[in-house]
Amino acid sequence: MKKLYFLIAICFSFLSHSQERYFLNSDTRLYISASTSADFLGYFKYGAEVRLLSENQNGWYKVQADNFNEGYVPEKFVATRLNAKDIKIKDPESPILEGGDAYYGGNHLFVLVAGLKARALPDKNSKIKEILFTGDPVAVNYLPKNQEDWVNINGNFDEEYAKYTLRKFIGVRPDFETLLKDFDKLDINAVSERKTVSERLVELAWNSEYFKLEPAYKRYYEVVKQINDPKLLAETELNMGIAKGLAKHKLSEQIVSFVKKAEFSLKGTKTKSLYLSQNDLVKVFGKPTKKANVGDECGIYLSDLFYYYPDLEVSVDEKKNQAEIVKVFINENNKFIINPNAVLDNSMSEKAFIEKYGTYIDASIKSPHKYSIIMEDSQFRLEFKDGKLFSVEIFFYC
Repeated sequence: MKKLYFLIAICFSFLSHSQERYFLNSDTRLYISASTSADFLGYFKYGAEVRLLSENQNGWYKVQADNFNEGYVPEKFVATRLNAKDIKIKDPESPILEGGDAYYGGNHLFVLVAGLKARALPDKNSKIKEILFTGDPVAVNYLPKNQEDWVNINGNFDEEYAKYTLRKFIGVRPDFETLLKDFDKLDINAVSERKTVSERLVELAWNSEYFKLEPAYKRYYEVVKQINDPKLLAETELNMGIAKGLAKHKLSEQIVSFVKKAEFSLKGTKTKSLYLSQNDLVKVFGKPTKKANVGDECGIYLSDLFYYYPDLEVSVDEKKNQAEIVKVFINENNKFIINPNAVLDNSMSEKAFIEKYGTYIDASIKSPHKYSIIMEDSQFRLEFKDGKLFSVEIFFYC
């Protein structure tokens, strides 16, 4: 029945007003009837898009919000476009935060729980589109009052982009120090609750300054030892090593100097930089398994023409006899030479890499086992699989 309801709701919205888009040029509320003295379902923020469900009725429109709530808004706040001259009437009771803070540019709130599943429809059984983390900002233009209602956390009607979660899982950004104190107050035997809070701590730390990672993982590790899951223990110990390195992160100029002379050893041939001639490339690797033209709107690669080998991807300018390394798969034939004192081959374990070079890398909880090392105009992206170095990719800034 739920799926049928949503289909009907979507179809209904494409009535006489389906050809135009409508926006609210002021904060307002979604009233259950055409009166400001009526009860209301939720808060709209300036810029929210609505779907018109009726003609103007005595200065009011019946509308649909981006989470499928239906109600009434004053006609004077409905417009087909927004502009700088709009006189915005702010709702002092609206929980929605305006854009322009350190975290997000548009109307937003923050994720309050760990590993939040954002779904394709306001339905617990619908497809998971994204996993969000404690402290992540999310776009919110309409917020229902009911904590059990769904919120569109992309502020967009388009099915391709719309994402939903329950109202109770988003709010004002959590405070790290408060969460630390909350964890420390918990009974040591309250393992489930300690796990929940410590997971939130870790995710919020990743969304904050690097120095917060160590105290967060210290608490989380306490809980992991109580759970006594060998795989989770190993994973947490690795992350604690990453946290330790990030807390002592090198300055940008130190990192750039560290990788300034980076090169590869490909089947025993040193590239002496990230470039080599096309002739040398073919001499070492033979004819490519595949050639393809890759659209490069930013003009960051040597050429749109790419050569693909089983363990190498290269941008090639055949006329100039030049080849630029894009991605190398590390195996018994290929090595990554950061500098003469830092040679990484397929025996390099992830743990050893973190211990040796953890102060030079950037990392993210959202991309486990992947690390970046900055260069002046690009970065190396290193991926580990099954605990060993798997590939090194050169990612250029657009």
